[in-house]
Amino acid sequence: MAGSVAAGAGGSGGGTRRRRSRRKAPIADINMTPFIDVMLCLLIIFMVAAPLLTSGVTLDLPKTAAGAVSVNKKPLTISVKQDGGAYINDSETPEPNLLDKLKSMADNGAGLDDRIFVRGDKNANYGQVMNIMGMMSAAGYKKVALITDQKN
Repeated sequence: MAGSVAAGAGGSGGGTRRRRSRRKAPIADINMTPFIDVMLCLLIIFMVAAPLLTSGVTLDLPKTAAGAVSVNKKPLTISVKQDGGAYINDSETPEPNLLDKLKSMADNGAGLDDRIFVRGDKNANYGQVMNIMGMMSAAGYKKVALITDQKN
């Protein structure tokens, strides 16, 4: 009997009863910090990339009150610089070769019914811009839009 008394004397009175631990319930809220970090990174990327999406030839365009033209796909853009240099999209094209290049683009499947944008520097020679527009008409392009900046 002495053996049984010694075993029970060191106990806490409850014997083999286990105590339940209180665990914290998992947090059901969404952690917004990674989401905000990703959004800020995307914002910075788009802020840096947006100026690069405009046409690569820098011109000082005239300002008008006309509204923006809606475009579904990337249009063909012809730019005329102040010094008279002509560009098709971003590649410089000498004026004597411009008509041939426009005709070859039309023959290779460039849409003659698609709109072509003409960007002329506000200090460019008016006759030069009109000459290039005449070349576009001779190549078969009929839908021409003149690009300007909006007035403030």
